[in-house]
Amino acid sequence: MQRSSASIPSNIAEGCGRDSKKTFSYFLQIALGSAFELETQLLLCQDLFSIEEKEVAELIDLVQKCQKMLIGLKRSLNT
Repeated sequence: MQRSSASIPSNIAEGCGRDSKKTFSYFLQIALGSAFELETQLLLCQDLFSIEEKEVAELIDLVQKCQKMLIGLKRSLNT
C-alpha cells in the first residue's frame, strides 16, 4: 500500500517534468493505475484483517476523488 500510494504523486511529478503532453498523459495513466491498485488493496485489507468498514470506506472515498481528478486532468490534456 505504501508503494502504490507513493507511486501516485511520484508519477504525476515525473510526467510533469517531461517535454510533451503525450508523455505526461502516459504518466498520469500510470498514476491512475496505482490509485486503482491502492483501492483494491484497501478492500483486501478490510476483508483479510477485519478493519472497520467505515474506516476503509472513508479512505476509498479519498482514493476515488483522486482517481476522478486524474481522469479529469488526463482528459484536459487530450483535448
